[in-house]
Amino acid sequence: MDPVLLYDTTLRDGTQGEYISFTAKEKIVIARRLDDMGIHYIEGGWPGSNPRDMVFFDLAKDINFKNSRLTAFGATRKPGIIPGNDNNLKALLNSGTDTVTIFGKTWDLHVEQIMQNSLKENLAMINDSVAFLKEKGREVIFDAEHFFDGYKANKEYALQSLFAAADGGADILVLCDTNGGTLPFDIETIIACLINRLKKKYNQVDGSLPVKIGIHTHNDSGLAVANSITAVRAGADMVQGTINGYGERCGNADLTSIIPILALKMGLPGLSKENIKKLKNISRFISDTANMTPLSNRPFVGKSAFAHKGGIHVSAIMKNPMAYEHMQPELVGNKRRVLMSDLSGKSNVEYKAKELGIDLDAEGVDSSRLVARIKELEQQGYQFETADGSLKLLMERFKDRFKPMFELKSFMVTIIKEKDKPCTAQASIKISAKGVEKITVAEGDGPVSALDNAIRKALNKFYPDVLSSTQLVDFKVRVIDGREGTKAKVRVIIESRDKNNIWSTIGVSEDIIEASWQALADSLQYKLSKEGE
Repeated sequence: MDPVLLYDTTLRDGTQGEYISFTAKEKIVIARRLDDMGIHYIEGGWPGSNPRDMVFFDLAKDINFKNSRLTAFGATRKPGIIPGNDNNLKALLNSGTDTVTIFGKTWDLHVEQIMQNSLKENLAMINDSVAFLKEKGREVIFDAEHFFDGYKANKEYALQSLFAAADGGADILVLCDTNGGTLPFDIETIIACLINRLKKKYNQVDGSLPVKIGIHTHNDSGLAVANSITAVRAGADMVQGTINGYGERCGNADLTSIIPILALKMGLPGLSKENIKKLKNISRFISDTANMTPLSNRPFVGKSAFAHKGGIHVSAIMKNPMAYEHMQPELVGNKRRVLMSDLSGKSNVEYKAKELGIDLDAEGVDSSRLVARIKELEQQGYQFETADGSLKLLMERFKDRFKPMFELKSFMVTIIKEKDKPCTAQASIKISAKGVEKITVAEGDGPVSALDNAIRKALNKFYPDVLSSTQLVDFKVRVIDGREGTKAKVRVIIESRDKNNIWSTIGVSEDIIEASWQALADSLQYKLSKEGE
């Protein structure tokens, strides 16, 4: 059985998504990662439309892609000119790729009302452009833009547009649900009709097709992945999509869902098992490069995709993970997580303790008391499911031998505001560590920054260089109950990292500085305790 071809358009269609942009060099790095993963086709961009993509293809000429075919994207020739004089087609050839993808109109509404072209000339544009590129030795993929809408409006013309591309020598006909409004059962019916007509037109009595079929769907109805899978079942050989579903409006079909569904759920050949394990990493890498916050509930690769919170659920997965997981998270590079909250039971605590490297039984900790304490704190506004660092410290404090790495004696924060100048902050702090007290003063961009600088300065005397690689990467403040106005409790969550790890800590108080101190102190205690293990 031939593999389902995976065509990634993150670098072109994905960048049409709101807030998403890559430099030419970033696109090169992403392309290398996609190649390493074994994606069959990587659409690098539209060299005839912008200087950035032209730079990308120039840089790509020096790269030897081991697994992927780099593809340049463009349009058919313009009306009334020959292909050899069309600048867009020239740019496709100059890009140096062995494969080119061109799109053409298949919906008579677009041809006549948007392009203000004739139906006959549009068919000629498709045929001429494909034939010209084939004559130049290129593999040609034809993207039939708005095909499904065109089929519904004028079935025969939409089919004629595909036949024009096939007659020109197109290798793959890609059916595009450009507006994202088609439903799965329509996808199945329409593809079945197309395949039947292709066999009749080209006299394929042996049942084979003269050209491969591809699918390109958008997610405006929330069905891009479902439509792509349906198309494969109906006979599509190629699936186009983007990593994380990035794309215009509601996005494109998400390859991080499509890849495991095809390979792990349907058993179709595509990527190797080792490459599928890279899914979560490449999802996170591309979201970081795009400066987009990863979706925690993204299927397969999201942080919450295999997270369990209810005590009954956790009790079950400790006996058999299949009870509440549809697959092993490790198959896509993810991992199982157990969350702690007021919904937790003993199973949650015991599982989480092992995950954090704590043997409650060996330390003589009563897990029932620990559960009760967690629920009490959750009632006060703590949220341990987002603060593993603070949770580990809480568990450690239930051990008789736990000793903090430092103790706060006092701190004072001063905010100074002068007319027409921004606020400045200064913090003085008194701590004790290793039996010695230390007082330090530091400034910062704000009160929390000043506190952070002061405590680091103080701790450096006792633990030199331990905190030099530790930095705060996220700081969130949430009002727990806004009805209390300025007296309301606030929850502060701090995310910190060093070279190898990321951890989160939490603080809750009616005073935002106090809550920030709790989270900040836990973060530093966590780091110092870990270094001392």
